[in-house]
Amino acid sequence: MDRDPTPLALALAAAAHGYAVFPLGRTKRPALPSPHRSAAPPVTGALPLAPGALPPASGAVPPTPGPLPASAAPCRGACGLPGHGVYDASSEPAVIRALFARAPRASGYGIACGLAPYHLIGLDLDTKHGADPLRALALLGARHGFVLPATVRVATPSGGAHLWLSAPAGLTVRNSASRLAPGIDVRGTGGYLVGPGSRTTRGVYRFLPGAPPGPPRPAPAPAALLRLLAPPRRPVPYAVHGHPADPDRTAEALLRFVRASLPGERDSRLYWAACRAGEHGLASGVLAARLVAAAHATGLPPHEAARTVASAFTRTAPRLAPGGTRPPTPERGP
Repeated sequence: MDRDPTPLALALAAAAHGYAVFPLGRTKRPALPSPHRSAAPPVTGALPLAPGALPPASGAVPPTPGPLPASAAPCRGACGLPGHGVYDASSEPAVIRALFARAPRASGYGIACGLAPYHLIGLDLDTKHGADPLRALALLGARHGFVLPATVRVATPSGGAHLWLSAPAGLTVRNSASRLAPGIDVRGTGGYLVGPGSRTTRGVYRFLPGAPPGPPRPAPAPAALLRLLAPPRRPVPYAVHGHPADPDRTAEALLRFVRASLPGERDSRLYWAACRAGEHGLASGVLAARLVAAAHATGLPPHEAARTVASAFTRTAPRLAPGGTRPPTPERGP
C-alpha cells in the first residue's frame, strides 16, 4: 500500500512550483524553536547559502544563538540562524532540506504569503462561532462589484477553506482577522498558509476540486478586492510644489508597469500604478489619460480603465494644504 508523502516531500513539491516553504508542527506553529529564546534549546548552525547569495565576509563572526536585548527589534533571520518561522521560508531545495533535517517532528509545512512570484494572498474562510464566510464573501462581492475567479482551494480540518489569490508585485496586504468580513481572515505579507497534505492535531489539509487545470497557481485577485485589502494610506499633506525629485521618470516607470500586464491582472496592475501615482503627487488628468491608454493597449476597455484610475486617485488624494488648496482632480471616464 502506498504511503502518504512525507512533509519534506510535500514541501519540496510546493517549492518546485515557486512557493517558499518552512516546516510546521502539529499545532500549525513553526516546528523550529527560536534561537533567541532561552526557554527552549535553540537550533545552532547557519543554513546553507541559496544560489546567488553572497558568502559571509572573510573573518566574519559566525552567527550565535542567544536572547536579544529588550530594546532590540525582533530578528527576522538576519542572524543567519534558522528558527524565525515564516522568515525561514525558502523555495531552494537545499535550504528546505536543511530546515526539515533540523525539525524531525515536523508534520507539515507552511507557505509564506506575499513573496514572488505569486505574492500570495490567503483568504481563510472560518465557520467558527456560526459564521457563514461564503455568504459574507458573496455579499462583499455584490457590494463592491467583484466575483472571485476559479483558483486553488484547500479544505481545512475544521470545515473551512483557504482560497489562494495572487497580487501585483509591490502591493502589501496586511494580515487580519474578520476585518474584511465576519469569518474571513486574511493572510498577507508576513503571514503563511498551512500547506496541503500537512497533518495537524485537528486533521489533514487537502486540495479541493475546482481549481484550473495544471500546477497549483493562484488566480489574480480582483482589483475591487485588492482595494479592500490594501493598507490604509498614510495621510500626506498636499503642497503645491511638492513633487517627487524625478516625476517624469516615476510616471514612465508606472506606465511601463501597466503595459507589461498579462491577461487576468490588467485591472489590478493599473489600480496599483494609479495609487502609486497619487501617493507621489502625480495625479493629473494628463497622467490619467496616459494610464488609461496604456491599459487599453493591453486589452482593458477604456471605460473600465478610466473608472479604475479615478478610483485609485480618489483613494490616494492628498489632504487639503494648510491654505485650503486641493490637488488636481483626475478626469473620470463614463
